[in-house]
Amino acid sequence: MKRNFWFGLCAWLLVGPLRAQSLTGSWQGVETDTHRRGAHWPTELRVQKSSGDGLFGVLYQEEGGNPGASVTFQMRGARAAHGAGMRLAHGRKLNQTGRTFLSYWCSGTIAFTYDEREEKLTGHATYEPVGSCNTGTYTFYRIKLKSAATVRAGALSTVRVSGRNVQWFASADLKQRLATGNTYRVKLSKPTTFYLNQDYYPTEQSAVVPITIGVAGAPAAPAPPSPVPLPPAPTLPVAPLPTPALPTPAPPDTLRPAPAVPAPAAPVPAVLPTVLFQVGKAKLLPAARPALDQLAAELKAQPARRVRVLGYTDRVGEPDKNQVLSEQRATAVKAYLVRAGVAAGRVATAGYGDTRPLYPSPDARNRRVEVEEVP
Repeated sequence: MKRNFWFGLCAWLLVGPLRAQSLTGSWQGVETDTHRRGAHWPTELRVQKSSGDGLFGVLYQEEGGNPGASVTFQMRGARAAHGAGMRLAHGRKLNQTGRTFLSYWCSGTIAFTYDEREEKLTGHATYEPVGSCNTGTYTFYRIKLKSAATVRAGALSTVRVSGRNVQWFASADLKQRLATGNTYRVKLSKPTTFYLNQDYYPTEQSAVVPITIGVAGAPAAPAPPSPVPLPPAPTLPVAPLPTPALPTPAPPDTLRPAPAVPAPAAPVPAVLPTVLFQVGKAKLLPAARPALDQLAAELKAQPARRVRVLGYTDRVGEPDKNQVLSEQRATAVKAYLVRAGVAAGRVATAGYGDTRPLYPSPDARNRRVEVEEVP
């Protein structure tokens, strides 16, 4: 999508007979225009799996040389019945910055092919004829582990990943860089998580990808030193010890307290599998309906059950706004259940903002809803 600004990229991802998760994740790259020499638009594409063969996600794009001009669009789609690729069709715009009176983004369709060996997407866009909109070319790469996920403890091992201009860091704050490139040779004594990004047309939304390497076995311990013989101790006269008086045996313990019965463990909240929201909003996506319909059916079949709906956000944005958003998301789920026939008094709500992530940030799975039993 190029600037002139585009009207929205939300994708109908029509994917061929690939593995179900083969195109999910964060893709980073660029759009270029063969008709405008030197023009480019750094782009971040994030794809997740929804119900059935469906996929959904977000596309973020900046104008090359002017990161203050950007756009974010929701993406949605479904797998198709032909080769290794997908087709994107533009949809609703989520956010836009740096717009001027004469600026716009092009809209149309994008046909992608997928190279599994390089974890590369190559796309050709055909835009609607608005202004200078015509065609564009996309190139994306994805970071993915390409070597063994477990190495031998204490052995010098090579960890290999896909991606372009990859950087390795020791923590998610990206303050301590360990290496650059697609391989990293390292000795590990315990499971270790590395945090990687791509310095290939980076944007404000460039993903940090955690890669965890497990460790098998233990390094060989050094042989203990040979014992040094000690000289014999001198023989000293020892006086006989007096025989101590035996204590009077205690009376038999005929009354013992009953062992304490441990309290039952508190129920663990269940994470709803596909209840996802529009980015930065409390509006439920259509992919949320199957899980919520099933929950509503279970609650109606057990009229005595009461639950609490817990809302969460990721760590993108301001904490105060995320707290409000998490509460709004929990309320949206309750409203859906009430419309489905569940009594409002049986459903409580709470929000925890971005304070309890389940996955290293950033990860869209932290934008979740949990349900717990209420006594």
